[in-house]
Amino acid sequence: MTKKVEEASLAIATAVKLSRVQVCPMYPITPSTHVPEKIAEYIANGEFDATLIDVESEHSAASAFLGSVATGCRTFTATASQGLALMYEILPIISGMRFPGVMAVANRALSAPISIWNDHSDAVSTRDQGWIQLWVESSQEALDTIIQGFLISEDSKVQLPLMVNFDGFTLSHVFEPVDIPSQAEVDKFLPKFKPVFKLDVKKPMTFGPIGFPDSFMHFKKQQQNAMINALEVVKKANSSFKKSFGRSYGDGLLDLYKMTGAEYAVIGMGTLCGTAKVAIDKLRKEGKKVGLIRIRCLRPFPEKELQNAIKNLKAVAVLDRHISLGQEGPLFTDIRSAIYCNDITINSYIAGLGGMDITVSHFEKVFKDLAQGKQKGEWLF
Repeated sequence: MTKKVEEASLAIATAVKLSRVQVCPMYPITPSTHVPEKIAEYIANGEFDATLIDVESEHSAASAFLGSVATGCRTFTATASQGLALMYEILPIISGMRFPGVMAVANRALSAPISIWNDHSDAVSTRDQGWIQLWVESSQEALDTIIQGFLISEDSKVQLPLMVNFDGFTLSHVFEPVDIPSQAEVDKFLPKFKPVFKLDVKKPMTFGPIGFPDSFMHFKKQQQNAMINALEVVKKANSSFKKSFGRSYGDGLLDLYKMTGAEYAVIGMGTLCGTAKVAIDKLRKEGKKVGLIRIRCLRPFPEKELQNAIKNLKAVAVLDRHISLGQEGPLFTDIRSAIYCNDITINSYIAGLGGMDITVSHFEKVFKDLAQGKQKGEWLF
């Protein structure tokens, strides 16, 4: 294992190489561009034995992703924002055909107005399309989660595509120390891809045929079952990764920070949680009993684990970096649904849209609101 100082985008490209990916259909879009650039450099230098497919759009990248996995190749792509939106038509097809694979999304606001900065509107808008969604906080976690992602996605109990979400610019372009595992270590952790089903002229089969009303729901139920199976597979992958590399992220689904003895907690995803930790450390020194619940796995949603995490709390606040226009923050909706039977106050906050900073002062205000018993959500400017 070697240590480097590099941005999350380069760490992800390194993880893709270490995972022995065979095909990478790519169309660059800010702020994910450094991922395909680095992969292309690895391939051109002879460091990475893979095929890079230069496509004409993100829609084509998703389509080539589907075709590549269908032929039995371990496959990866990366995108962001409008690029993910352009892929939307293909996302449920990949999942519905039960094709495993990994995509990294450098989360960026959806237009309009045009924004190249971070929020979670791109990936959260796709949460219902059958992709496992993992959300990372650091460059190290980005690298580790790509490697774990292939193990999870390809598991025989899952067989679903997986999305690794990392905050655009806030993480994609920020340099941090990263431990790079050796190829031998990754090979021991991540076995060679052995597709359960693939296109084979010697064993013909059909993928994605018409689903009549008497069968369509059965296919969807199978996908739902696979998603539920993924909860334990994600936890197992996180645990196995710790045994192999000495690092883990909570239980793989939730990552708790200073929750022992906490009376109030904030819940969020991505890099805003790093800022939350600074605020929590400050407030803990002042005698405040506060903590953090970081959602690492948005789909499938860790309902039971969340219920266990909040059972001793008086109140929680959810920070959404996305707004379901005309309703509320989608993360808040999921969390309220998961804990509605618990006698606990839950507040909703919309924050950080279009890259607006989420500060320590914001978290101090949120914890003050909780302590005062406020129950009205708001937008943090």
